[in-house]
Amino acid sequence: MTEVKTYPAEYLKEFSSKVFQHYGVPEEDSILAAEVLAASDLRGIDSHGVARLHSYYEMLSSKRINPIPKIEIIRESASTAVVDGDNGLGLVVGPKSNKIALEKASEVGSGWVSVSNTNHFGIAGFYVLEALKRDLIGWAMTNTTKLVTPLWGAERMLGTNPIAIAFPGKEEPPIVIDMATCTAAYGKIEIAKRNNVKIPFGWAIDAEGEDTLDPNMMVNGGALLPLGSDRDRSGHKGYCLAVMVDVLSCVLSGANWGPFAPPFTLRQDIPKRKVGKGIGHFFGAMKIDAFIDLDEFKSQIDDYIRTLRKTKPQAGTSGPILPGDPEREAEADRRINGIPISEPVIRELSDISSKTGIPFD
Repeated sequence: MTEVKTYPAEYLKEFSSKVFQHYGVPEEDSILAAEVLAASDLRGIDSHGVARLHSYYEMLSSKRINPIPKIEIIRESASTAVVDGDNGLGLVVGPKSNKIALEKASEVGSGWVSVSNTNHFGIAGFYVLEALKRDLIGWAMTNTTKLVTPLWGAERMLGTNPIAIAFPGKEEPPIVIDMATCTAAYGKIEIAKRNNVKIPFGWAIDAEGEDTLDPNMMVNGGALLPLGSDRDRSGHKGYCLAVMVDVLSCVLSGANWGPFAPPFTLRQDIPKRKVGKGIGHFFGAMKIDAFIDLDEFKSQIDDYIRTLRKTKPQAGTSGPILPGDPEREAEADRRINGIPISEPVIRELSDISSKTGIPFD
């Protein structure tokens, strides 16, 4: 395993913000983008925090992302909108588009926003946490660069296409579901590669379509498997969820779907064919008291959580956890003890520092 050092979340957030500003992203947008990355690190999703900053840096420095986009609503109704992100930073386009959905839900009961011409937006969980601040049920999803094979396929055709949804509790913490629609997110492959360790069986195939435990074999021409991995383990379900995300995020908005999604890093090939603009996101929000009394809903969620926690535990375990528990526990620890950063990521941050002149200790 590689060496790990810890850094205060605010320090990493400030460094990220300065990097974005260095490449022309306005200060307010830079702070917002850094906040999305910090949320990922605090919640223990190490693959999508500052570990991703070098990719954003590469895309901005090569002018593959517009630092000052003109984000526009191009089609709208009382409860819906389609947004063109003008090839802006997804960490900015995403939060601003999500806000539209939240405001519509507060006004008319629900809000649904599909977004095109955007880029990688960080963790889907960030957006549903914003909905919880307003006592709304939040939804978020996005397509990504092709990394996943369809069931029984042997090449990359779909993104990791994550889905998030959150429900507020009253006295209990909220239920926060945030998951990729493949067996393991690509970031976990990157972490295994950095740490030079094997990946579990069922995560990926190599370039020949054979199962592999070597993260390098997946990176070098292989593919991730859909959630469930194969037919016997219900891989068709993960495949179907990925298709659903593609349609809502891309076909509905006019973004590039499936294998035509543009890459997030300079190391990946740009698809020769376009079927839309950029990648796509989809955000939803629902006003709870449009369906049921808010207090009653929250009380029922509390009861739901407590009932599941009383489940007889499987031998050798402490019993069931609720969606969002690991992230909430990670955040409680990391706000006090700092964010653990592996040596390979530190080297990447130091590289950004040396090329931009922004200090990184």
